[in-house]
Amino acid sequence: MPRALKLLLIENVDNLGIVGDVVSVRKGYARNFLLPRSLATTPSDEKIKELAGKRADAERQLAELRKKREGIISKLEGLEIKLERSCNDQGILYGAVTQQDVATLLRTQGYEVVARDVRIGQSIKRVDSYEIHVKFASDLEATIKLVIAADRPLDLKKDSEPAPDADVKEGAQAEAAAKGDGRPERRDRRDREDRPDRRKRGDFTLPPETPKGWGPAPGAAAGAPAKPDSGKDAADAAKPAKGEKKDSKDAKAPKPKSKA
Repeated sequence: MPRALKLLLIENVDNLGIVGDVVSVRKGYARNFLLPRSLATTPSDEKIKELAGKRADAERQLAELRKKREGIISKLEGLEIKLERSCNDQGILYGAVTQQDVATLLRTQGYEVVARDVRIGQSIKRVDSYEIHVKFASDLEATIKLVIAADRPLDLKKDSEPAPDADVKEGAQAEAAAKGDGRPERRDRRDREDRPDRRKRGDFTLPPETPKGWGPAPGAAAGAPAKPDSGKDAADAAKPAKGEKKDSKDAKAPKPKSKA
């Protein structure tokens, strides 16, 4: 089944045709929009003849409208308009400028322009100047300049200037990079002795909440970390070294000599 239908326009339809035109449209568009609003009907020779006079009037109106739009385009070409909007200290607008905003501004200045005739190529979200296109047809187009201004004085130059400290820091890094192997100078590390959260070597003391059995190993250097005592370590410490005699109370006493 064909998806398109041929209909005869009874009224002018934007972007489709004028009265008396036979157009090909999709079934859904015809069934949901054109036919319910009595904008089109089934084409026939009789209907086309009936609409001949109405079509001549429509063509005359279109010619007048085109002539009027040509005059508007000639006046709009190179026009500069200004729009004040609320923004923050960096010039960012609280709301983007839309096609309707531009069309409304142009109408207040006497230009008959609707929102669909305005073409905005980018989002307008900050204080700046933009190029806007006003297009009535493929051969009727003009470019205007839109200036977005803040509704209060702003000091944007102050925000764009770099801080003096940053310039000094960048100069120092560049000078350090030129020395030696060309690598930038590393950040100096703080001396541990000067940091309040560091203890000096040899000044190590256990806090009062140290668990029982923890402490510095015997003979360890001052400042060495504490290690827990274990049964294995105690047993190893009690064993005599090689070549040493074991001194113990349990050692056997020498036998007395017998009397003759």
